[in-house]
Amino acid sequence: MVLHNRVSADLLKKQLAAESFRRVTTSFYQYAKIEDPNLFRDQLYAQLFALGVFGRIYVAHEGINAQVSIPEHNFEAFRSCLYAISFLNGIRLNIAVDDDGKSFWVLKIKVRDKIVADGIEDPTFDMDNKGKYLDARAFNELTEDPDTIVVDMRNHYEYEVGHFEQAIEVPSDTFREQLPMAVDMLQDKKDKNIVMYCTGGIRCEKASAYMLHNGFKNVFHLEGGIIEYTNKAKEQGLPLKFKGKNFVFDDRLGERITEDVISQCHQCGKPSDTHTNCKNDGCHLLFIQCDECAAKYEGCCSTECQSVLHLPEEERAELRKGIDKGQMIFNKSKQRIRRRLNEK
Repeated sequence: MVLHNRVSADLLKKQLAAESFRRVTTSFYQYAKIEDPNLFRDQLYAQLFALGVFGRIYVAHEGINAQVSIPEHNFEAFRSCLYAISFLNGIRLNIAVDDDGKSFWVLKIKVRDKIVADGIEDPTFDMDNKGKYLDARAFNELTEDPDTIVVDMRNHYEYEVGHFEQAIEVPSDTFREQLPMAVDMLQDKKDKNIVMYCTGGIRCEKASAYMLHNGFKNVFHLEGGIIEYTNKAKEQGLPLKFKGKNFVFDDRLGERITEDVISQCHQCGKPSDTHTNCKNDGCHLLFIQCDECAAKYEGCCSTECQSVLHLPEEERAELRKGIDKGQMIFNKSKQRIRRRLNEK
């Protein structure tokens, strides 16, 4: 059996659009010791491919991190498949809050050094020594205390469109940069209650362990992240302390939690929280663009990119040669590191 995709992206997207059944988008992760990640990857690929699962999954010696889309009629078979794996038995599945069923169009399972890049090289770091879980109700109660510090362990562009009330941003676009930054920012707050959160729980769980590793005393992390919090808060009729949109790393680029629009279009400054990638493939900048600017600039981040968009494909391909786009993300927060923290 072929253990990777061989169909063109265009055809896969057409097949997805033609599907007559609903899909369910979910995410899960588990820190666990996987002896042979490559063998585990191949076995899992064969099982999920047979169920029509799409998505992005990372496997490493330290565990698994997955965001997937499952045909609704195969969801229970998918759950059973996971539960048959010893360290995934009973795993929490974070069901998407705002799901159009079109989040993924192909299955990709990759073996990596770590399931979340953290930059930690200290051999004494122990993921088993992590912060205390908080469910939605406990999170709401603890964050009512004005002395509690809430720390957003997501990237700047995620924080910009939505975050918890009073949450402190660690203004970086990589998790590996954020970990030492968080320690530095909170160095004189080691005895306070520190609550960390992220999208689905994987980053804040590791961050809580890192904070304890660096001498912090009272560290908590939100179980299941924003996704689980939102689902449980709605089920239990709890006040939603998260405002705005939850950025997600799939084709949706966001799921709405509340109707609050807390960010602005990066081009005209009007209220907007719609992320997009510049339509110029030689740029592909991730930025926020309102509907008016999307029409005016044809989905591009600038008039320069817009002009490139109208060149013949041969010329555009020539312009793209040799370009190292790196991490193309609009970030305007680098100078706001301590302002909110100093208010505590």
